[in-house]
Amino acid sequence: MRSIWNGAISFGLVSIPIKLVNATESHAISFRQIHTEDNGRIRYRKVCELEEREVTQGEIGKAYEDADGTIIPITDEDLSHLPIPTTRTIEIVAFVPADRIDPLQMDAAYYLAASGAPAAKPYTLLREALKRSNKVAIAKYALRGRERLGMLRVVGDAIAMHGLLWPDEVRAPEGVAPDTSVTIRDKELDLADALMDTLGEVDLEDLHDEYREALEEVIAAKASGEAPPAAPAPAAGGKVLDLMAALENSVRAARESRGEPAAEAEVRPLPRRGAAPKETGAKKSTSTAKKTAAAKKTTTARKSTSKTAEGTKKATASASTSTSKRTAKKTATKKTASRKRTA
Repeated sequence: MRSIWNGAISFGLVSIPIKLVNATESHAISFRQIHTEDNGRIRYRKVCELEEREVTQGEIGKAYEDADGTIIPITDEDLSHLPIPTTRTIEIVAFVPADRIDPLQMDAAYYLAASGAPAAKPYTLLREALKRSNKVAIAKYALRGRERLGMLRVVGDAIAMHGLLWPDEVRAPEGVAPDTSVTIRDKELDLADALMDTLGEVDLEDLHDEYREALEEVIAAKASGEAPPAAPAPAAGGKVLDLMAALENSVRAARESRGEPAAEAEVRPLPRRGAAPKETGAKKSTSTAKKTAAAKKTTTARKSTSKTAEGTKKATASASTSTSKRTAKKTATKKTASRKRTA
């Protein structure tokens, strides 16, 4: 990797010669501007307004335009005499926990490479000190004509530096949040939590630029004289009229995309702030026990009543049968006696 800046890290009285190299690269596809009638390139030329002619890069310098339009030339020698210690030095000013850095301040990322064998030991010392302390170093440095703020941290066996915006360069989020009063129900938060659990985590290594890949396919097709691939049908959209239904459908769709059964969303109630945890299990167990005991008593009573009624019916039927038999016997006896007297 080609270095873009050479200097040293100032670590107290320790000086570490380093080279600054870009830690990131862009894979974006860039386009050229053309004349649509003949595909001729459109170029920007640097022209001197006074002489009305194009000038070369070697003829171009820097200048500051004052409020009244006065041009004040600034040379590289002028910049080299700036009264700051960071012109060729990354000066560490403090060590702080990493969570003290607001991600909004993050800017470009660089790797700091040790410059030469003498830099190996102090470089390794700083790296190991950062590892053991679990902190990051805050530093000042000058790059491309201005002093900047940076954060040094360990990445693998190297030291990386993230350019930071100055605190006054980060805008306050005034007027960004909705100014309308909105009430969020616990059920909606529970469904949002269920959706977050269903979507789960992701390995950033698995993510890629699908737009760039599709653009490469279009360019390849056009270059070979073929028709560009057809665009997929846009996803069915619509207005979200019911937030609860939208959340439930989102959970269901996320589960289907992960190959899970499209069951009802599993909602786990979120604990309310300041509320003591409820003894749900104990109450449910007690309630269940009471209901079970009552059900058993009712069943026993019904069985007893049924048996009693059945016994009563049997006794009544038996009594009726006995009475009928006795009545029949008496009638037969009377008829026999009457027949004897008549004879």
